[in-house]
Amino acid sequence: MNTMKTVDLVRKKRDGGKLTREEIEFLIGGYIKGEIPDYQVSALLMAVYFRSMDDEETAILTDVMAHSGTMLDLSKLHGYPVDKHSTGGVGDTTSLILIPLLAAAGLTVAKLSGRSLGHTGGTIDKLESIPGFRTDLSREEFLGLVEDSGFALADHTADMVPADQLLYELRDVTSTVDSLPLIVASIMSKKIAGGAKGIVIDVKTGAGAFLSELEDSRHLARSLVAIGAHLGRKISALITDMSQPLGRMVGNALEVKEAIAVLKGEGPQDLEDLCCELGSELLLFSGKESTRNDAVVAMRALLHDGSALAKFERLVANQGGNPAVIKDPSLLPTASQRVNTLSLRSGIVADLDALAIGRAANLLGAGRFIKEDTVDYAVGIELLRKIGDPATKGEPLAILHVNDTTNLDRARAMVEEAYTIGENPVTPPPLVIERISED
Repeated sequence: MNTMKTVDLVRKKRDGGKLTREEIEFLIGGYIKGEIPDYQVSALLMAVYFRSMDDEETAILTDVMAHSGTMLDLSKLHGYPVDKHSTGGVGDTTSLILIPLLAAAGLTVAKLSGRSLGHTGGTIDKLESIPGFRTDLSREEFLGLVEDSGFALADHTADMVPADQLLYELRDVTSTVDSLPLIVASIMSKKIAGGAKGIVIDVKTGAGAFLSELEDSRHLARSLVAIGAHLGRKISALITDMSQPLGRMVGNALEVKEAIAVLKGEGPQDLEDLCCELGSELLLFSGKESTRNDAVVAMRALLHDGSALAKFERLVANQGGNPAVIKDPSLLPTASQRVNTLSLRSGIVADLDALAIGRAANLLGAGRFIKEDTVDYAVGIELLRKIGDPATKGEPLAILHVNDTTNLDRARAMVEEAYTIGENPVTPPPLVIERISED
């Protein structure tokens, strides 16, 4: 007979004690079944917020959360299963490029992604801007596509990691969202449940990132890698710049157009470079390449020889989308108006605030402020100038793609204020700031 009591475990954590696997299983299992009330779990979350958890404790919490629902078993599939996670940014189109790129390299990608919330875009929304594209795949359909073609991308389903959904909603209303062990357990439980052997995490830092300070991003990256390794995964994290948006497009259909351009070898260099760097980590884990330089070269070759583009076309066709968008991106949703934001002076772009650009895109309807908001796939912001580029007074810095003009003046003012024009030459910040690995 189990003699554990929730109040005793809350007190133990409050006083700085370390919870055991049995205790964490009792708490998470009891909460999911409705046997432990919100108010006690709220107290537990606050105790974790103030007392934190060590790596072993966080790894146990992650593992218990991962096993709270359906686990994907990819062991019977051909190939080396890999996954990638980004902590979220503005213009972060990497998943749309990286999934077909990894598939072209012969890796297996069973990718579960989310929708946008706040100023960061969601991969699911971007793909659903392709006419007909389906992300609401059944488990059998999803795994069937992965087995048949080596890759598929779907929306998270309620039967996977239900503990994370319940805990996140409670964290949101108890002001415990920014607890490091709870962040790590939330991210990694979904990756563990997804069944990948090799994982790369793109931890953004800068104005447009979830964590704007480098030291905070570094703590998160180290903790994610430690927990992934603790649970038997090959894992690394790249800390990457999000002080300015990635690429030049912000908005769902606009980012799909940009992803297609990158897959044709014609896209922005920063976006191509980041996809090759992230992909090279997974290529090394799989053993297909033995040096990082060779892995990056291999990734770049697959972008420029049409291999990754062909995989993207298959991804679109597999999931009900219109593959004609690849040859003719004008078939994607297009906004009714294009409004220029002009430079107020001549000089060099010294700063471009990613957060302001993300919020301006949301004002136009490209994202959600709350979960119930609907997204306008066509709208967004096209950046003509980025840090280090010359600007001329009266010439456009950015183009706003607009349907509903209700918030146009506010959005245009935000984009204008996002740009800082200086007089001296500026070197753009490095794209990959640090690489964190198990060793």
